[in-house]
Amino acid sequence: MEKVILARYEEIFLKGLNKNVFENRLISNIKKKLGDLADFNVWKSQSRIYIEPRDGGFDMEEAIIRLTKVFGIASVSPAAKVPSDYDRIKEASLEVVRDLVEKYHYSTFKVEAKRGDKSFPMNSPQICADIGAHLLRNFPVLRVNVHDPDFILYIEVRENTYLYSRIIPGAKGLPTGTGGKATLLLSGGIDSPAAGWMIAKRGVEIEAVYFHSYPYTSDRAKDKVIKLAEKIAEWSLGVTLHVVPFTEIQLEINEKCPHEYLTIIMRRYMMKIAERIAEKNGSLALVTGEAIGQVASQTMESMFVTNHAVTLPVYRPLIGMDKNEVIEIAKKIDTYETSILPYEDCCTVFVAKHPVTKPSLNKTLEYEKVLDEERLIEKALRETETLKI
Repeated sequence: MEKVILARYEEIFLKGLNKNVFENRLISNIKKKLGDLADFNVWKSQSRIYIEPRDGGFDMEEAIIRLTKVFGIASVSPAAKVPSDYDRIKEASLEVVRDLVEKYHYSTFKVEAKRGDKSFPMNSPQICADIGAHLLRNFPVLRVNVHDPDFILYIEVRENTYLYSRIIPGAKGLPTGTGGKATLLLSGGIDSPAAGWMIAKRGVEIEAVYFHSYPYTSDRAKDKVIKLAEKIAEWSLGVTLHVVPFTEIQLEINEKCPHEYLTIIMRRYMMKIAERIAEKNGSLALVTGEAIGQVASQTMESMFVTNHAVTLPVYRPLIGMDKNEVIEIAKKIDTYETSILPYEDCCTVFVAKHPVTKPSLNKTLEYEKVLDEERLIEKALRETETLKI
């Protein structure tokens, strides 16, 4: 009896003639995710992905944890694989159930069978009834409960037969690499990592830009953002992080522009720099963690003025969420505890006491004329540090 993992997908079913493209990318991503864990054979059949170790020495639970962070996988199950011979299936059912009874002290069960191989001599109801009776004869502590059992023994009869009891939810979404590339403006806060994760879930590769205002923000703030990028990378098979020195630009804006417009002009410069980086790395859009009305720079008027700084589309997946909804996502993807560490980022430095909430585009453009935009941006880009995470 071999140990294997079954992976299921959902949305890929809808891809019609392009289904193979998504399946093959998912298989490639699974291999990358598990590559340093063991030597796996990964293949597809009848809308299932099968992950089979070529040797027995691998950590099944670690493999499952990693697979639940692969976009495109709806659920996974550790399974026992046996030839589709009925005597072997009966033997395997005893082994699988014995482990469950001894480990968890279960007392109720039911059997669900699917016969994918129509040449198999028994149909699904017959398999369920006979295996159920076989288990009752061999485990006196068990009884059948079809409505609310302690466990379900699933049996899938295909080229081989697979038996399992656990169905573990996955990340869902679409396989990374099937949705193009986008550049995320990543701060040390709660919102932007959640926004990046939501876009990555749609199959989009993520690059990230962080604006660092040393010495006004410490290296601990930079380390915090690197940790956040690492968390996103766990789901997206890696992230390229661009660390942009932003101090000189902030000082110039603070010195030469009206204070109520500091935030909006600073935000526009971030967008301009992020767009330059995005165009260089082949990104098709920018991504931010903004939500309508959350702070002064996130009113409809402020976002209109911010958008005017760039030509690339700006995606804001959190746009209609409240803070508690975003926090739920941050906790789910394990970025929350890092995000709330008390290290300031550049957005909390040089903050106006009374920032404008309904900025005028014409006034913003007029105020920006005193800045040497090209010199400031080119210098920041030259001094940008790029990290592969």
